[in-house]
Amino acid sequence: MLTKAKGKTCYNQSVPRPALWKVRYMLRKSKALAKIRAGEPVRICMLGHFIPPYVHLAAQAGFDCIWLDLEHRLIDEREVQALLAQFHLADIDCMLRSPTREKNRLYRYLEDGATGLMIPHVSTVEEAEALVQATKFPPQGDRGLDGVGFDTHYALTDRETYTEHANRETFLVVQIETPEGVKNAEQIAALDGIAGLFVGPSDLGLRLSKFKGLPSLDECIEQVAHAAAQYGKAWGLPAGTPEQLAKYHGMGAQLLAHGSEYGALKGMLDASARRFDAAFASK
Repeated sequence: MLTKAKGKTCYNQSVPRPALWKVRYMLRKSKALAKIRAGEPVRICMLGHFIPPYVHLAAQAGFDCIWLDLEHRLIDEREVQALLAQFHLADIDCMLRSPTREKNRLYRYLEDGATGLMIPHVSTVEEAEALVQATKFPPQGDRGLDGVGFDTHYALTDRETYTEHANRETFLVVQIETPEGVKNAEQIAALDGIAGLFVGPSDLGLRLSKFKGLPSLDECIEQVAHAAAQYGKAWGLPAGTPEQLAKYHGMGAQLLAHGSEYGALKGMLDASARRFDAAFASK
């Protein structure tokens, strides 16, 4: 508190400092998890390039979460850190698809501000259990503790509050992309620490098409949906069309991804090219 002393303004050390920092540095809650816990669908769009404005535009449009793809896209680590800060400014979840399963790199993404991780090609319960161990603090897992990263507002949050909050408000989603993964979906869904199962229809469909005697893609999706429902876990997949969105929502999918920067740019360029064609044809 500022006071006057002998004509000068000074800070009165005897008066408790205001607790404004407690408001400013409240740990962020996951919008995706809030929707899942309420039984509602999560609105997800995709991003694979360093485009900070996209994060804010998605949040303003009403999306809950952005799937940041680092499996098939290359973004510099410093740029990833900068993007994750934008997610917090915009108050939108980042579900980061990791290019690695290395334990300390996984929880570094969480320390840098990712709300959740999505791990591709998880086919066995042992793989899923290892991921839980890497991304959850004890007693749920074996994640390493730093406590001075971006996700703790650089140590402005007490340690006990932070670890409990991190276990509750960050999430792990595993991708089911192989026939083996479909077969083991129930065991994977049963694990504490797995928030959701996400079908990769391209990879799964490719593998189903190369071997005889396997179920269809639609049958596999239904099997994953059943496994998730049996253990109260969310499930989902990309939905490329409005019809697919409605179909999978009707099947109980909560993790629905629709829309991307690539699709937006391609759509704009195709539309602009058609306008050129129309304008030049009329001359």
